[in-house]
Amino acid sequence: MTQARKEAIGRYGERVAAAHLRELGMVVLATNWSCKYGEIDIVARDGATLVICEVKTRTGTSHGTGLEAITGQKATRLRRLAAYWLEVHRVQPDAVRIEVVSVFVPPRGGPRIERVVGVA
Repeated sequence: MTQARKEAIGRYGERVAAAHLRELGMVVLATNWSCKYGEIDIVARDGATLVICEVKTRTGTSHGTGLEAITGQKATRLRRLAAYWLEVHRVQPDAVRIEVVSVFVPPRGGPRIERVVGVA
């Protein structure tokens, strides 16, 4: 698979994930927010809770599922990114939650979405 195709699939997965979060009643505040520590795929608000969302998109399982890609190191990085986002934006939500949305794109049919709440 070419790099351009991987990037296109990733962008598609992020759009699917953002739409899914909106359907759940969340407000998407930012997508692909970058800073010196890395990138947050989606920043959303779920009531008074700030949600930091990592999106993993897969077209197959030969490299594991999207959820399996979240290692302890990745969770630590997401916590650091969340803290920095709060600092930069000077907000103090009631709570902060880290989620993972895994988007599986099969050869035929629509994407399948799995969401894990409270990662890290």
